[in-house]
Amino acid sequence: MDKTETLHFNRLCEQYPPFSLNKAEKSQTMSYLEPSEFVTKMVDSGESKIYMSAKDTVIRAFMAGAVLGLAAMFAITVMVKTGSPLIGAMLFPVGFIMLYLMKFDLLTGVFTLVPLAWLDKRPGVTVKQILRNWGWVFLGNLGGALTVAVIMSFVLTYGYNIDGGAVAEKVGHIGESRTLGYKEQGLDGWLTIFMRGMLCNWMVSMGVVGAMISTSATGKIAAMWMPIMLFFYMGFEHSIVNMFLFPFSMIMGGDFTISDYLIWNELPTVLGNLVGGLVFVALPLYYTHVKTCPDRKISK
Repeated sequence: MDKTETLHFNRLCEQYPPFSLNKAEKSQTMSYLEPSEFVTKMVDSGESKIYMSAKDTVIRAFMAGAVLGLAAMFAITVMVKTGSPLIGAMLFPVGFIMLYLMKFDLLTGVFTLVPLAWLDKRPGVTVKQILRNWGWVFLGNLGGALTVAVIMSFVLTYGYNIDGGAVAEKVGHIGESRTLGYKEQGLDGWLTIFMRGMLCNWMVSMGVVGAMISTSATGKIAAMWMPIMLFFYMGFEHSIVNMFLFPFSMIMGGDFTISDYLIWNELPTVLGNLVGGLVFVALPLYYTHVKTCPDRKISK
């Protein structure tokens, strides 16, 4: 049981003292948590990330960015070799599941979880501390994704001595279409990618929450798989996946600039991920399962 789970367990014991269980008994009672329990666990998780050291935050974020970048490369390779985007989307969640089970952190996840600790008025959780956490996670994710982008570009070209082949060509096309393609549409293009970012983190955060609902490894895997597969197949925009795809595309000769990438992809995607995770997942769950209103009284 890690720090977040211990904190959640202690809070449940305080809330329901007559039914308090020891750790062994708690783990054997059920494989599913009620909404009021897993949303409290979400708040506890957000609080724990605020108190995490900078070293641990960066290491976990770096590994999350690296694993997700490799998973994206794997999925695209499958798509190219099989000719089936659906098969690639079905296999992409493997990376997300690995990083979640290892307790690594993505920016999309902390966008959803950490603000809940502030809303719940947890001690020491301030806007400044939230921004600190987001900043370290962003840098860690970026470092991990860039590292894998460089390694994979080297591997595919045997040290930049040959052409990267069909996979590199596919990623290069993705990079161009998802920057210059949006740029051609002006404001409408920018708003489109922002909304795709919203929809993406709606699904990604549902995967995070789904994993918290279950107390078994198989349950967590199943709960994460479905929404992650959905977002990838639908072509929604994930800021950390893009931290890998677009630098890799540029290394392999993609015809767009760093400013194109930042203005016409990464910035609106990050903002969309933030809004989507909060508006569609964190706030609805918190305000209906933690800040629950009293039941209506109906006169008979």
